[in-house]
Amino acid sequence: MTTPRRIPRPFGRLPVVAAALAALMAAVTGTATQSAASPKTPEKPPVPSLTWTDCQGGFECAKADVPLDYRDTNGKTITLAVIRKKAADQTKRKGTLFMQPGGPGNSGVDFVRNNYADLPAALRDSFDVFGYDVRGVGRSSALTCFDDARYTRAVTEAKGVPGPDALGPALREAAEFNKACADNTGELLPFVGTEYVARDIDLLREALGEKQLTYYGRSFGSYIGTVYAAMFPERVRALTLDGAYDPVHYANRPYAYDRPQYLALDGAMSRFLDWCAADQATCGFGDGDPRAAFEKLKADLDAGPVPTANGGQANGYTLVYRLMFNINEGKVIWPSLGAALRKAQLRDNTSFLLRPPSPASFDFLGPNVAVECVDRDYPRNLQRLERNVKANAEAAPLLGPAMAYGPPTYDHQHATACVQWTGEHTSRYDGSYRAKGSAPILVMGTTGDPDTPYQDAVALSRRLDNASLLTFRAEGHTAFGRSACATDAVVGYLVDLKVPASGTTCEDETQPPSSTPKKALPGTTLSELRNGVNERVERIGAAD
Repeated sequence: MTTPRRIPRPFGRLPVVAAALAALMAAVTGTATQSAASPKTPEKPPVPSLTWTDCQGGFECAKADVPLDYRDTNGKTITLAVIRKKAADQTKRKGTLFMQPGGPGNSGVDFVRNNYADLPAALRDSFDVFGYDVRGVGRSSALTCFDDARYTRAVTEAKGVPGPDALGPALREAAEFNKACADNTGELLPFVGTEYVARDIDLLREALGEKQLTYYGRSFGSYIGTVYAAMFPERVRALTLDGAYDPVHYANRPYAYDRPQYLALDGAMSRFLDWCAADQATCGFGDGDPRAAFEKLKADLDAGPVPTANGGQANGYTLVYRLMFNINEGKVIWPSLGAALRKAQLRDNTSFLLRPPSPASFDFLGPNVAVECVDRDYPRNLQRLERNVKANAEAAPLLGPAMAYGPPTYDHQHATACVQWTGEHTSRYDGSYRAKGSAPILVMGTTGDPDTPYQDAVALSRRLDNASLLTFRAEGHTAFGRSACATDAVVGYLVDLKVPASGTTCEDETQPPSSTPKKALPGTTLSELRNGVNERVERIGAAD
């Protein structure tokens, strides 16, 4: 990577923001650091030495020291927490399978530990299953921005139906979030971007004695895998990228990435409400007009929040926040969403949709925002931000307004923070995503995915030089573990390098049941393999 250049990009004017905000903006109109894609390392980084110790349940844990800044490989280091479980029969072992969760912000250590038992036997028999907490997450020097009390205040004051002057307060809060990030974790911030994560993976691959990488990445883990393939194409054995990102839009054209995500989330919510209207007996919410009932419920909760068991408050924003994650489960939990909405109507605080984000959620949300602000190149122009935020809120009226004008939490709420981000982007990847010369890569997209729109998987499969696209026709987020067809395709690819023909389609094997099962249906899973951090999504099976 060449030495970072400072590129001043002055803010434009924003009529809706008060004079107080203008003063605040003046403090952040300095310069932003933008780096090129590939640092010129002075010498090859040292390979970490892994000392494995038992950490219960047959798992082994270790720590890996890697360079904090890959421009200075003999300088400061950061320690990564890693975990593995060895293949049951080492004589049949094919290598190590890296498992990368979504996020950014999810713990890869927890992902492996919590999902190992749900993996198909062929994967557990063929591979040592490996995961780790990426830099800035979990046990690997977790980023801290807002503390729990400040985050609680932010989500408590947010609205499900923001008013016409919501952008000014949203920008002020985002600026406070950015300052908290710099104050609490300033030294680490420039180095949490995905290029450095990919470099860490390559060192871990070498530390494990693997000549090439075998990898499953879901959601944001698919972007990490994409960057790895782009940087080290010859070191790819097999990469499954499930719930894939369009990497060019994500990193370099963020507004073009954000808009489809708003539409995908609202589309999923809309299809749920359509089902609710068609099957009132099973859904139980809406009294014949679920859309009108939902809009009224958001406003009613904003006007009169429901006290929670722990002394907090749940309002319309709480409802939208929980729906944003739980709608990822697809049709199998639609009846429970209906029941939970009905409870919310009755102001019953046992509804899982009335659980405000908690400290465990904040551990995920802070890094989620910070990493994406490092990774993504938002134009530093407030007029453009205003146009896009307003357009997204209008195009996605069910859930979009609360997301667009809410505090910095999850993907949809990053623009207000990232436009004002003044930290360096040293570790951001902005090179080609072709991965020329790589082995075949499996890209997976779900047609009704609320979180990673299907068209992103299509775009990635076309950007990569050697990719095969598998389409999963279903509601919900990601494909692996949610149908026998999709799961078998992944297993055959990772174990035996049998690449599904591009254009392969798997169909959803479930319909909305009469009630959400406590145990996963055949060919599906309600485990954290789909969910990521349990606390932030409130697994339905355990909630009702």
